[in-house]
Amino acid sequence: MQLDMLQTVNEYKDPGDIRVLLGCEKSGVGRQAFLKRGFDAYSCDLQPADDRSIRHFTCDIREVLDDDWDVLIVCHPPCTRLANSGVRWIKKPPPGKTHAQIQRELEEGAALFSDCWNASVPHVAVENPIMHRYAKSLIKNYVKQSQIVQPWHHGEKAFKATAWWLRNLPNLVPTNKLTPPSPGTEEHKKWSFIHRAAPGPERSNFRSRTFQGHADAFAEQWGDYVCNQSIAAM
Repeated sequence: MQLDMLQTVNEYKDPGDIRVLLGCEKSGVGRQAFLKRGFDAYSCDLQPADDRSIRHFTCDIREVLDDDWDVLIVCHPPCTRLANSGVRWIKKPPPGKTHAQIQRELEEGAALFSDCWNASVPHVAVENPIMHRYAKSLIKNYVKQSQIVQPWHHGEKAFKATAWWLRNLPNLVPTNKLTPPSPGTEEHKKWSFIHRAAPGPERSNFRSRTFQGHADAFAEQWGDYVCNQSIAAM
């Protein structure tokens, strides 16, 4: 009987029985990566999906958080006011903004992060840049980020530090890891295209798009982990 139990735990639960929500994602890259592996995956964003998929909710993610998901991955929540890189605007607002507006945007961003992080979902991953102390103080049950990854950890020639806050999911392991070029070289400048993106209405969408290598890595690693965890919990 013990052998039978051990064999059961080592089996996969069928990915098609696991519901995955990719939040704050209009590109569909993460959703498609999970779908390719057989998961019942959907995306959600305030904007329509780039690929016009029927597996996309165009709404505030909080409207669908309670729809019985097994995995929640929030890829690009609004982070302008939470990011440590913009902490200077808290005390001296940028042109066209008031202190009251900055404070409201900060509170709204922290509330969204809090609602996703504390959602009633067994497995949660929330992406965000490194936060400043004002943001941390507003987030319910805040903990330090689990890891920071770069696109080049997963075969993409780019620089973009991405912090992940993980609950009941393992840290991502690098796949097809590249060696970044030396600072000051032309190749280094090419890899810095995210940070060098020109200002404009599409800059935010361009900077927030999930890299394919990154999406493939978390769909495989977190997907496999959840399949094993689900069957072990039965």
